Amino acid sequence: MSPVPLAAAGPLLTHGPSHDGSTLGDAVEVVLATGPMVLATLAAMVYAAAATAERRRRGWPAGRTVMFVGGCLVLALSLSPPVDGFADASFSGHAAQHLLLAMLAPLGIVLGAPVALALRTLPLPGARRLGRALRSRPVAVLTRPSVALVLNSGGLLVLCLTPLYALSTRSTAVHMVVHLHMLLAGVLFAWVIAGPDPAPGRSTVRVRLVVLGVAIAVHATVSQLLYAGLFVRVDAPARELQAAGSLMYFGGDIIELMLALALLLTWRTRPRTTHEGPETRRSRGPAVPSGSRWPVRRTSRPSTPSRAAAPAE
Repeated sequence: MSPVPLAAAGPLLTHGPSHDGSTLGDAVEVVLATGPMVLATLAAMVYAAAATAERRRRGWPAGRTVMFVGGCLVLALSLSPPVDGFADASFSGHAAQHLLLAMLAPLGIVLGAPVALALRTLPLPGARRLGRALRSRPVAVLTRPSVALVLNSGGLLVLCLTPLYALSTRSTAVHMVVHLHMLLAGVLFAWVIAGPDPAPGRSTVRVRLVVLGVAIAVHATVSQLLYAGLFVRVDAPARELQAAGSLMYFGGDIIELMLALALLLTWRTRPRTTHEGPETRRSRGPAVPSGSRWPVRRTSRPSTPSRAAAPAE
């Protein structure tokens, strides 16, 4: 969904001759259109350079590099002028942009484990500051599954069931804030559910599966409401609403299944333990050698060597 061109803002951007204002507006519009793509590309390049250096030093999985770079490329694609123009021309284009920006790109970025790479490549003072930030109270609150669920799924409900979508098509500032929230909420949710990066007080896999199930149900419900045209505050033809609902329903299911698979791959089974520990085995005393004529007394404490002479044959 593309905002109204900034040049149309009139007096807000016009200071002096009209051609100067028009030039300034065009320049700002170009920066806003290409800036996110440039930032995503730079992030991918910085990550690739750090991952290559770390791979030569101590090793770094190539799969994580592929995931992060791929996520950045999807992010750049979702914010490119052609996709943004398609989202503005059709609500089904907005649905496609939503899937790329809020679901697929965050999943790739999170599975790249950028925080773990930063902790391994930053200088020691920087790594310590990052570690303290991860253990801070705000991060602990944000990484609760319930908070991540509200920010992610709640944002989708507000966008579709309130006039926010219509407002974002008329205001550049609201348009940018909506896109930023979609990206950050998607990254946070993917990190909390299945991110390999360290997180404070991470919930169990069972809890995260339940939260993911709730998010899937909310996403499916919004998709069905769009398809039926019920309760949604989107001014679009019924055919576009149906196309958008179908795309969000089936496309969202595929990405959510990928997220669930990533979560299940983090499941670590605990080694089987027995009630008999090393101390219990030692308390039994030495084992009786095969063919021995003398029984060994078993006590609750390790026996000390006896000084008495062995009985005569």
